[in-house]
Amino acid sequence: MSGKISEVSAFEAKTHLSKLLRDTELGKSFVICRRGKAVARLVPFKDKGASPDFAKLSASFREVRKNVSGKVKVRELVKSGRRF
Repeated sequence: MSGKISEVSAFEAKTHLSKLLRDTELGKSFVICRRGKAVARLVPFKDKGASPDFAKLSASFREVRKNVSGKVKVRELVKSGRRF
């Protein structure tokens, strides 16, 4: 199951809640709409006590760094008020 967010109507969510919950456990997210307007989001639960995947986090930083040319001085960014 992918992490793609799908839209479902409130009626469909009520009727197929068990299936939506199974899909959510597998990592899928849903936006629940009423009359075409998004009103809620059903997303996988993330345990705050769970330890982060440092290998994945490190890989993410390396990927971002590939797109930055030259040296970046964080202290200078903070002093200038930039948020990152």
